[in-house]
Amino acid sequence: MSRLHPRYFSSSISSLADELLSELHHHLGSGTLSPQLAHQLFDEMLRQPVPVSSRALNGLFAALARTPPSTTCTDSPALAINLFNRMARAGRGRVIAPSSHTYSILIECCCLARRPDLGPSFFAHLLKTGVTADVVIFSGLFKCLCDMKRADEAQDILLHRIPDDLHDAISYSVILKSFCNNGLSQRALDLLRMMAKKGADHSPGVFAYSMVIHGFFKEGEVSKACDLFHEMIQQGPVPNVVTYNSVIDALCKARAMDKAEVVLRSMVHNGVQPNVVTYNSLIQGYSTVGQLKEVARLLKVMRSQGVMPSVVTYNSLMGYLCKHGRIKEAEEIFFSMTLNGRKPDIVSYSIMLRGYAIEGSLVKMIDLCELMARDGVVPELHCFNILISAYAKYGMMDVAMLFFEDMLKQGLNPGDFIYLTVISAFCKMGRMDDALEKFNEMIDRGVPLDTKIYMCMIEGYLNRGDSVKAEEFITKMKSRDIRHRPRKGN
Repeated sequence: MSRLHPRYFSSSISSLADELLSELHHHLGSGTLSPQLAHQLFDEMLRQPVPVSSRALNGLFAALARTPPSTTCTDSPALAINLFNRMARAGRGRVIAPSSHTYSILIECCCLARRPDLGPSFFAHLLKTGVTADVVIFSGLFKCLCDMKRADEAQDILLHRIPDDLHDAISYSVILKSFCNNGLSQRALDLLRMMAKKGADHSPGVFAYSMVIHGFFKEGEVSKACDLFHEMIQQGPVPNVVTYNSVIDALCKARAMDKAEVVLRSMVHNGVQPNVVTYNSLIQGYSTVGQLKEVARLLKVMRSQGVMPSVVTYNSLMGYLCKHGRIKEAEEIFFSMTLNGRKPDIVSYSIMLRGYAIEGSLVKMIDLCELMARDGVVPELHCFNILISAYAKYGMMDVAMLFFEDMLKQGLNPGDFIYLTVISAFCKMGRMDDALEKFNEMIDRGVPLDTKIYMCMIEGYLNRGDSVKAEEFITKMKSRDIRHRPRKGN
């Protein structure tokens, strides 16, 4: 009997480790890889005399980083970190030495697993092993530091502790975004200036400028945002339609319509064609300030340029008209949408329901609900709030409760606002048994109670002449230390 060749024997052992790795990939792809199964297969793989290659291992960690949460494994990036730590504890003789790519994947996993605090630890481990950190690893480290609110430290490392050839746009963008997200847009602007001074490959592009401009708008610094936008154009980066739209939208929300028109003219002058998003922002802006003549002008300009109004365009107009009691005009726009090839969405229906509720057109509200059903538009919680509130306002509680039951059948969870509306209406009508039923339902569903709910019940019982029940609720309210909670609205 011939002896096995040593190379063949080594190959067989190696293939067993590879088979175990393939099995891990198979379970991951089919959604059946639980942490327990992963630990079992991975530990068995580590026990093989010949380990899998670093490249193959990186493939597993990268796949885990990309895998979304499931019932089998709720956090695959965290599992990747856990498996690496098991490998590190197994000892040097049983594992392939991690590469720079391994560390870049693991540092990314730290952010994905919402454990940015582990990123610097992996970076320190990398330095101890003598692996050279590359651009990707540093950008991952900066992301971890910024997620930990340590953007200053990330900036210090970027500017003073690593050579210029390891600076890239992603690293700068990570830090710029962190400053802007935390209300420190001036710090972001200072860093942008440093980038511009370095020149060449470090010069900020449209994306970097746009982040800082948007940051200033969020902080209400409209003048600074506009100055930086015009500076960007002078420096060379050419804004695209997305950048122009972002600036115009922010100016419209700040009601700076004159400045928005200046940016629009600049946009056209520089050969960037305004699209439906551009016009929607302007129409919303002019609607907000009540300049409907400008809205009409923009609609004509849109059509002349072959840009058709979208559902968002129509919703902006209807919202303004309903808000100012011009329900008939809003209704005309609503029914013209279909003729113009636009199907009303849930927002369109909600706006019209609110409009009809304002003028007390309850029959039209029912007709609109039937149209929603025919169009296959499923009402959301906001729609039910409008319907129930409208019918409760006019004392038509039987109809209101039909809508309430439909809401529950759809699996929607009513909040404290709608319960307050219903309980208040029942109390005013003297239907205290119904009010008490809804009060108890709130408790069963875990909906928070506040002073307004208790006061409704107390006043209802007092108006009915039942001081004993009223006293009971006063005692309950005091014993449970119920306080007033600010309500976000319906």
